[in-house]
Amino acid sequence: MKLSLQDIATATGGSIQGQTQAAIQGVTFDSRQVKAGDLFVALVGDNDGHDYIDQSLQSGAVAVLAQTEHVIGGDVPAVVVDDTLVGLQDLAKFYLKQVQPKVVAITGSNGKTTTKDMVAAVLAQKYQTFKTPANFNNEIGLPFTILTMPETTEMLVLEMGMDRPGQLTFLSKLAQPDVAVITMIGEAHLEFFKTRAKIAQAKLEITAGLKPGGLFLIPADEPLLQEAANLPSNTQSFGTEPAECVESLQETQFVDQGQRFAIPILGRYNVRNALAAIRVGQAFGIDLMTIASALKNFTLTKNRTQILTAKNGAMVISDVYNANPTATKEVLLALAKEQTANLVVVLGDMLELGEQGPALHAGLADAVFQAQPKAVYLIGPLMVDNLGPALKKNLSEEIIHQYQSNQVEQLGQDLLAVLKADDCVFLKASHGIHLEKVVDELVPPGK
Repeated sequence: MKLSLQDIATATGGSIQGQTQAAIQGVTFDSRQVKAGDLFVALVGDNDGHDYIDQSLQSGAVAVLAQTEHVIGGDVPAVVVDDTLVGLQDLAKFYLKQVQPKVVAITGSNGKTTTKDMVAAVLAQKYQTFKTPANFNNEIGLPFTILTMPETTEMLVLEMGMDRPGQLTFLSKLAQPDVAVITMIGEAHLEFFKTRAKIAQAKLEITAGLKPGGLFLIPADEPLLQEAANLPSNTQSFGTEPAECVESLQETQFVDQGQRFAIPILGRYNVRNALAAIRVGQAFGIDLMTIASALKNFTLTKNRTQILTAKNGAMVISDVYNANPTATKEVLLALAKEQTANLVVVLGDMLELGEQGPALHAGLADAVFQAQPKAVYLIGPLMVDNLGPALKKNLSEEIIHQYQSNQVEQLGQDLLAVLKADDCVFLKASHGIHLEKVVDELVPPGK
């Protein structure tokens, strides 16, 4: 990135204050992540970024994007705008037009991060590709992703999240994708949308900014999408049952269009994500053999069904970044199909399910029974009060261990104390439960 203060002012409609010369090589809103040559964007949220301007300048920032009501002292190069979040978003639009990559936008109740990783791996076989880091998928994270892509980027793969109507409309219009993908419609965010039909309606907003003639990919087995009105003209389906699907803990194999694929991840449900990535790759002229090679070696984002090794050699399946009923059941049933021996299941609350939350937590019981765990650890009131009683109907109370949300450290210590080398531990919860602390207790640093 090479931007001037005038570029920033033009992009944001802001006014320049202080020194007028600054060579901007990057953008950040986190004062802890400032690098030499950065523009520091002073966002206002739980913390006020304006309080960290001096720190960012000391760390190497060469200019500041600030709001009009804040006085920037001395000759600090600054662009002043009414709203720094809007300024960040406008700057992202400006930079996107400069770089002009093809844009692939991905959303869905489950699987969007995994699909993003798969799509990026496939496109990288032929193009300079950049993808959303971690899950920077909202009104702050998406423009930040755009502003961190290299100038040489040819393919930009963007994950788009949502928790309210209108959010995807905004993100899609900002990014103007060439390809849009919905991975699936599940129960995530039922607290806000109440029904799957309303979730589907909100997910369809991803087409709001789709370029004319752009490709829209939707799952073949989702009538809420297949039967929706006013779908884009170039709407195609993916995800019909693949041939010769063979699953294991370490790998899932399947055949599509006569080509054998192997993905380094557990579960038949992930084949659907791979099929979406295959269609995206083909849309950009990548052959099936090359796509197969990319998918065989793609790297998952941390804590998404990530297989790790505990301090004592036990297998740890860390899926602790997020959770909803569909995704949790799918992994449990995959483990059941594998007849995973010495399975320890650790489940934390699935958040944002609204009034259906208690029933949806209790509804996991059958999948847990099928997995036949040697022990179950539950944390959080929704799990303890709803899944706990359901499990006690078929499982001995001796193997069910229950914790409140503030006991995550204790859970980790207790589990580490009894874990055996031949155990397999599966952990899943919404991010707000912080089961990653349990993973950190079990797994050596850097593993």
